Amino acid sequence: MDNLMRAVSRQPLCWLFLAVVATVLAAGCGPVVFDMSEDETLTIFHAGSLTVPMKELVDAFRAKHPEVNILTEAAGSRECARKISELGRECDVFASADYKVIDTLLIPEFATWNIKFAANEMVIAYTPESRRADEISADNWTDILLDGNVAFGRSNPDADPCGYRSVLTMRLAEAHYGKPGLAEKMLLKDNRYIRPKETDLLALLESHTIDYIFIYRSVAVQHGLDLLPLPAEINLKDAARADLYSTAAVEIAGKDPGSAITRVGEPMVYGVTIPANAPHPDLAEQFVAFLLDAERGMAILEANGQPSLVPSPTPNYAQLPEALKAFAKPGAS
Repeated sequence: MDNLMRAVSRQPLCWLFLAVVATVLAAGCGPVVFDMSEDETLTIFHAGSLTVPMKELVDAFRAKHPEVNILTEAAGSRECARKISELGRECDVFASADYKVIDTLLIPEFATWNIKFAANEMVIAYTPESRRADEISADNWTDILLDGNVAFGRSNPDADPCGYRSVLTMRLAEAHYGKPGLAEKMLLKDNRYIRPKETDLLALLESHTIDYIFIYRSVAVQHGLDLLPLPAEINLKDAARADLYSTAAVEIAGKDPGSAITRVGEPMVYGVTIPANAPHPDLAEQFVAFLLDAERGMAILEANGQPSLVPSPTPNYAQLPEALKAFAKPGAS
């Protein structure tokens, strides 16, 4: 026995083994329970167009909650939704550039509510080095983008709301300017420059690979780009022109593989939810409340070019967590 103990004393790992055995025996052969601290990592999926303000939001939230780790993942909003619904990815907060992505791809199975929180508008962005930059205007931009010596980019309609909003803008422009066939001509041009999300186009623009991009005003402002404001009849900003916007439509990939849905033009509205599979729903509620607070998160968004829509009506009002009901009101979408 003495020889065995001397051998054990030369093996530190054996002491750990013996300690565990002793703990088990002392507990009457019951299980050993290790006290593990809770993982305080908040995971946020968000639209690419929210990348700049989201970083500011996260920094501001962590200043008040330094114990919380936050992971953010930017992608096209529809791609973000599919990570949740099709890939089973866990996510605490999802902020979409189109509230209807949440309505159509996540509710009711993967989320139960949706709060509309911010607006935006479509613009044409460019740099001083873009070809014909010195002459582009609201009257001739369609001719310039169709110029064979000019290249423009847009994002993928099946992955990103900015992509299908670009198509809607083209179709509204066809009617607004009275140019039959305009949208089809634009949709057939420069398809090699289509990217998964609108912020992926920035590198192409800044490297002068392309001259112009269809993008949100907020993103153009955040990156210091020159921008061409578009007429209210086609920029998808004006709530009073909802009926006009609805005259344009685009078909995109649906919820199930091989299916399709039709997106009809409407004013731009962002939405946020906490998915049903959120690992930290209580912490997620705190972050969403911070995001929607007029003096905190919404002040950051407005400084980055996105007007607040809080509080907005939602048909899911009864399903909202109590702590978030102050940021919405009952009503139809």
